[in-house]
Parts: sequence; C-alpha cells; structure tokens
Amino acid sequence: MRQTTLCVPLEVKPESCDRLTALIDALRHDEDLAGNTARPNFSRLLTGVPTLHFMSMSVFPGHDYDPIFVIEVNFDGPAGVFWGQIETLLGEALRPMIRCCKRPFDGTGDLYDAATGNPAAPVVAYLEAQVQPPSVFHHGNRGLSRARIIDEHALFLAARAELDAPRSGSDPYRGGGASNVHRLLRAALVPRFPALAVAAEPRITARERAVDWLRLIRFVVLTLLALSLPGMLLAPLLRTPVYLFVTAAMAAVALGLLWRYRHAVTGTEVDNRVKFRLLPPDRLVILLVGIAAYVALAVVILSPLVFTLHAVGAIAHLLQLAPAPDLWPVVRETVRAVALGLISVVVTLPAIVLLLRWNELRDSSQDAPPVDDAVLREMVRREDWIMQNHMGSIVLIKPGILRSVIIRAGHYGLGLVLRVIATDGYLGSMRTVHFAHWAFLNNGSRLLFFSNFDHSWGSYLDDFIEKSHAGLTLAWGSGVGFPRTRLLVLDGDSHGRQFKTWALASRTVSRFWYSAYRDLTVDQIERNYRIATGLRQSIMTEQEAASWALDL
Repeated sequence: MRQTTLCVPLEVKPESCDRLTALIDALRHDEDLAGNTARPNFSRLLTGVPTLHFMSMSVFPGHDYDPIFVIEVNFDGPAGVFWGQIETLLGEALRPMIRCCKRPFDGTGDLYDAATGNPAAPVVAYLEAQVQPPSVFHHGNRGLSRARIIDEHALFLAARAELDAPRSGSDPYRGGGASNVHRLLRAALVPRFPALAVAAEPRITARERAVDWLRLIRFVVLTLLALSLPGMLLAPLLRTPVYLFVTAAMAAVALGLLWRYRHAVTGTEVDNRVKFRLLPPDRLVILLVGIAAYVALAVVILSPLVFTLHAVGAIAHLLQLAPAPDLWPVVRETVRAVALGLISVVVTLPAIVLLLRWNELRDSSQDAPPVDDAVLREMVRREDWIMQNHMGSIVLIKPGILRSVIIRAGHYGLGLVLRVIATDGYLGSMRTVHFAHWAFLNNGSRLLFFSNFDHSWGSYLDDFIEKSHAGLTLAWGSGVGFPRTRLLVLDGDSHGRQFKTWALASRTVSRFWYSAYRDLTVDQIERNYRIATGLRQSIMTEQEAASWALDL
C-alpha cells in the first residue's frame, strides 16, 4: 500500500496570526468531541477521509520570519482522492484560514485569489500547489493501510475475547499445544473475519523494494562520480606514477589533519560511538553492483570528456595538435581516468570532511535558547492525553555552500537508507515512531520537522539520543544553535540536555492534531499484524505456532 507524507506551508499575515490560531482552535473544538456520545471525537474525519492516518495544523511564530501556517498529513493511496475528500469535509473551514495567509509570488497567486475570493472555487487546488515534499521521511508501520491497521486490531481483540471467554466444561485451548490453539482459533474467527481466508496484499511489493535499492545505488554512483571528478579531470594531465605520488601525498596530509582535529572541543566530550556493522551478503552484493555500475556509467559519460582533455593536454604539453586517436586508445584513456578518479576519492572525501570539521570547530551552539513560558504551558497542556503525541519544529539552517550541499545530500541519502532498512515497522531498534519527516522551507533557509510518536516527548527524544543519534545528528546537525557536532554524525544530539533544550525552543503548539487510531502504539500495530498473518495460514508446525502464540 502506497503511503504519502507531505506538508503545506503558508506564510501568515502578521496582523492575522491571532485570528488564524483562533480558527484552528475552533475547528479542533468542533471535531474533537471526546466524551460526546452523540458524535464521537473526530468522527467526521474517521468516516469522511478513510485513508487518513494523521493530520496536524500548526502556526510557527518567529523573530526572524513572519509566522508560518503548516498543514501536515499522512495518508494512503493517490493524493487526488485524498484532497477531494478534504475539500468536501473541511473546505469551508480552511477557506478563512487561507485568507489569513499572504498571497504568494510564485505563480500560484490566481489559485490563492480563487480560494479566498470565490466561495465556489475549490480550496485544495491552492493547497496542492503549495505542497512541500519531505527531504527525509519515515513510515513506522510501512505498507499497512489505515483500514488494515484498524481491522487487524479488531481481530486481535476478538482473538483475546475468544481465548478469555468463560466455558462451562474443559477449555479446548488448554493443554493441546500451540498448533492446536492456532487451528481452533482460526476456525472460530474465519466466519467473523472472512479476510483471513484469503492472502493479504504484501506490505512492500518486490517492485517497491527493487526501486528503493536502485535509488540507493544511483545515489552511491552519483556520489562516487562527484567525489572522483576532480581526479578524473587531473588524470589526463599527469603520468600515472606522478599522479599516484601526488594523490598519496595529498591523502596523507588530509588524513593527518583529520586525525589531529578528530577530538571533541575541550569541555564538550561525550561518549557516543557509532557502530559500523557489515552489510548482509545480499546487500553487499547490491552495493558492489552499484560500484560496477558507477564504473560503467563513468566510462560511457566521460569518454568524450577524456578525449577532449587528452587533446588539451597534448596541446598544452606538446604545443601541437594530436591526431585523432582511434577507439581503443580513447577507451583505454577513459578507463585509466576512471580508475585514477576512484583512487582520488581518498583525497576528495577527507578534504571535504576536513573543511567541514574546520567549520564545526568554529560553530556556535545554544546552551539555553529562549523558551516562551506561555507556549510551553500550552504544549504541555495538550500532550499525554492519549497513547500518542505530536511535535512540530522549525529551525534556521547554517549558511554556506558546503553546509547547503551536505545537508541536502545527507538528507537525500538518509531518506534512501531508511527506505531500504526500515521495512519491518521499526526505525532500527526504535519502536515509537508512526510517521515523521523533515522538509526545507523558505528557499532552503529553514528546516521543518514533524513527528507522530508514542509515549511522552521526553522519552521519545531519549530514544533518539540512545539509539539513533548518528542519523538524527546528520539530519539536524546543520541547524543554527544545534549542539556541537563532530565529523557530521558524532556528538550533536548525544549532548542530551542541550539537545532537548534546543529542540524544545524550536517547537510550537500542535493546535489541531488528529490520529485515526489513538490507542495503538507502533509495537501493538506490528503485534496485531503478526497475529493476523499467522491466522491467515491454514496450517502451522508446532514450532511456528509456538513462536506465533507469544504475541497472544
């Protein structure tokens, strides 16, 4: 099942900010009717938008920018169907909110005028035009549609009720082994849940997995190409022994300087080791195929370039036009340049990291960023009412060409890696994230983060600090005031107190937040899935059934 995560950022007229927050609060009050027996809370969204997992509306004030209004959504299936349902259900509630926002200058002004001035014009046409795709995203229970999550939880409750039901005689579920429990429970539940009799759709199809791996391989190929390009350009101008000697000397200098400046700044030491694990054989083979594809691609692309550089080198050194070579010398020279270019990565990569480290040593960080007490009280008041919580954050991005390139390439690569490794509902060893994403705003000058997660905000960040600090530091490390980083992925959010204070200062109130399954954790959803998967099997061995029964 295809799932989509996106946000719609809109700049707010400063004089209309209070009215906008009042409109959002009024919508939440009208929809969130907890305790109302006539109409349960968020019942219109539950029935009117059956593909929606989570939705939030937040207003981010700021001293550096005018306020920004962000709508965040996570849904199943095609976007057109989803936006049509939102138009039918919330179109007239969203129209006055859009009127509180500025008219854009990006060519969508006509859609804004129609949405705000013509009551018959659709609102979502303008919202779709302002969609900001994520730079990194994670889907917790990937591949499980909202309907399937709810249905499998109903199945879990029915299974428990069946096992716990009082019986006058002997209990058939006791004493017969796990395979007997599976057989009896399946026979009891299939009439009530006919879907158990047919195979379920795969959560992630083979095509999706192949596309994810191909995109990661493409990223590896292009990264190698970018890192080796300086060496390729230099290769035709130098003899191979001279080239290798210069490369070795430059690599030694760069690695020596990196070794010298590898330590944290005095007073900021923290024990956070990044564990590097060998890839499984199948993934290692795929990456080796990627490197081979890089070599082939580089040879094809660079043949004309190498020929040109070869001619230029001949002109520069021999002061005469070289005769047009035949095909074999061109291919030979191209392969030589590609091979020498790959060798030059041992210079370009340390040089980039060294320059980044030079910047890191001069970065500033915030130990006590200002936090608005009124905003903090409002955030606390709205949290921990149910099993899940929500957070939104916007931070400024540090300036500089290197920072800009690294944060975009880092986000893109991190997103591809997450698509490859986070396929079982969990983010590594973290089992608390439903949907989360980062996105660039204001022409790349600010970084937005949204997350829908289980349990409290503090325990959620503790999970990141303890289990995924390298990825979080890579994703957030270019934020202004972020705790000191080291070599891009070290330190950073491992400074737990500083990181929590910094993250808290960047947050805002989630004024409207909807969850389609308020009482389910990521772990419980996966547990329900495993139980349902087992009940779809007509026969289980005793060993398989014993493992399956642990979730009961």
